[in-house]
Amino acid sequence: MAAHAKRDFSAMEERRREAARLLRRGVSQSEVARRTGVTRQSVSRWAATLEQEGLRGLHRAGRAGRKPRLNEKQRQTLVRLLKKGPEAAGFPTGLWTVPRVAQLIEERFGVAYGNTRVWQVLRELGFTPQRPTGKARQRDEAAIETWKRKRWPQVKKTLPGRDD
Repeated sequence: MAAHAKRDFSAMEERRREAARLLRRGVSQSEVARRTGVTRQSVSRWAATLEQEGLRGLHRAGRAGRKPRLNEKQRQTLVRLLKKGPEAAGFPTGLWTVPRVAQLIEERFGVAYGNTRVWQVLRELGFTPQRPTGKARQRDEAAIETWKRKRWPQVKKTLPGRDD
């Protein structure tokens, strides 16, 4: 995944205003492009906007890219749901998988994501892939040790064909 630089919307808006000032003074579009460090096509687009909408049309554009489909409140709710565990969300085992998280997001928030986007959301929320330890959380180590010391020797003696 490529890292994206944050856009400085204030600087971009100031560049458009400077271009508007220059254009209104009669400076050529090519010269405006050179002075503001943008392409001639951008200046041409700004000039058309300036003519049709005035300075208001060149105001700050706002955020770049598509709006997030999960808002901040929903993302925090998702974190809480994930921390409660899959069983609390109605899944039979205690392991979160990408398809399970996708199902949870769709059922709870009505947003359908593919597996790749679910991975991205989980990373953005600070979750990392985990491997199960292979031992059940309910495992009773003391009971297992007792079984090995007392019950296993008895079982082993009764097994047919055991010579050890």
